Amino acid sequence: MSALRFFVALALQLTACSSQYKYGPEQSWDLDSISELKSKEFWFHDAQRTLYNKLSTPPNQYRAKNVIFFLGDGMSVPTVTAGRIFDGQLRGVVGERNRLEFEKFNYVGLSKTYCANKQVADSACTASAYLSGIKANYLTIGVTADVELNDCKGSRLPQNRLSSIAAWALKGSKSAGLVTTTRVTHASPAGVYAHTSNRDFESDYDVTKLGQNPGNCPDIAQQLIDGEVGKRLRVVMGGGTIKFLPNTTTDVYGNKGQRLDNRNLIEEWQQTKPGNARVVFNRTDLLNNDPQNTDFLLGLFNASHLAYHMDDSIDTPTLSEMTAAAINVLSRDPNGYFLFVEGGRIDHAHHETKAKKALDETVQFSDAVRKARQLTNPWDTLIVVSADHGHTVTISGYPDVNNSIVGLNSELSNVDQLPYTAISYANGPAYERFYQSTDGEVERVDLRTLDFSNPNAMYPHGVPMTEETHGGGDVAVYAHGPWSHLFTGVYEQSTLPHLMGFASCLGPGITYCDLQPKARYTP
Repeated sequence: MSALRFFVALALQLTACSSQYKYGPEQSWDLDSISELKSKEFWFHDAQRTLYNKLSTPPNQYRAKNVIFFLGDGMSVPTVTAGRIFDGQLRGVVGERNRLEFEKFNYVGLSKTYCANKQVADSACTASAYLSGIKANYLTIGVTADVELNDCKGSRLPQNRLSSIAAWALKGSKSAGLVTTTRVTHASPAGVYAHTSNRDFESDYDVTKLGQNPGNCPDIAQQLIDGEVGKRLRVVMGGGTIKFLPNTTTDVYGNKGQRLDNRNLIEEWQQTKPGNARVVFNRTDLLNNDPQNTDFLLGLFNASHLAYHMDDSIDTPTLSEMTAAAINVLSRDPNGYFLFVEGGRIDHAHHETKAKKALDETVQFSDAVRKARQLTNPWDTLIVVSADHGHTVTISGYPDVNNSIVGLNSELSNVDQLPYTAISYANGPAYERFYQSTDGEVERVDLRTLDFSNPNAMYPHGVPMTEETHGGGDVAVYAHGPWSHLFTGVYEQSTLPHLMGFASCLGPGITYCDLQPKARYTP
């Protein structure tokens, strides 16, 4: 029996069974009450529905016309779990039963995140891995592990420069773009287009401040304007105006630029683009922009990183809105596109141990994935969701089901009889908020005296640090669309662009088109 006939027969059989066992696709996963969790029948039907969904979804082996890679910066597996619960509790359902948008994908794997020289990675070396397919050194971007930190000469050697999947897309006559909630020159988005021996070389001012010569170390903002990949990106959205403006001018927000070379890179970007190149600085202008009359789009929505969603910044677009705008512009290319989308402030909130903000940014990230699914065709668009690295955040103790994930645990410590939070960190700042010394004894502060309803609430941790660190655990990879079944298993993070390249017939490695020269985009 052919694979197609098998799945048709299986689908018919499953459809007949679904009504009997109550596991059809129309059934909601949400629970309004935890009482159903006590039911034996509930768990039986739940497991059968999961089986039904897996058996009724044949692998998609068509060529990917478009590839969208979503990167949740610092989105560890515990962050996903806590984000799922947080989102569900906000919506008034049992949080544990909730699913973030990318958790609905059928194919999930695990990615190993270490750098070439560090057991626990940063966002720079990981960007080289998941965008270029080669592991690199800590703090470097887009260069091989032969380049050490601040090795400007080595970073400029052609043999040491890596080629990102965005470059592969452009070489394959597709369009490319990036969206982020951080500065567009920050480590993760820089991996799309830059080559640098130090992630902090974001402007020529930064290069000089760090003791290097900008003439020998091209800064990241300059590479976005002049670089072979950067200058060809059709969509660039995020923050960071000060990295592009001279220190003799101010941006639209009233902030002084940083550049020492007197170049206004924003004006240069617009002047050097063919066709209609639009620059927008706020949500209103972005939403009013006509994508059908836009060939290139640059959106810079803050002097530095975009504000946290919870801070309700005036006229700042959401990640979903930026994602939609990017897809609408890039979709004009009949050959397809590669789009990088980063929820970058998940990471920043974790560094501050502001768990509520980290989880809210995770929910915003999930919403952006949902928007992308609504705007694309699953037959010809591969969507991959992952993280660059984890954090030290954990969910611990034995809280009751549907206990507030951002509140106090339903249990007390069995040593000091004091409450502890459901979420905590292995290390972090401001230890004096959580520990006090009494008669020479170090004791925990009674957390009932702190306000964890505040979005800026910091959460307890163990080891005192100036900021919380990354975690070294594997991170999850979620895939949907053409060849998404390849993303299962446990593999090196550097495998990711090779898998995406195979599905979309891009890059220097083996591709689907090598096996099937007349590969089609859709059935």
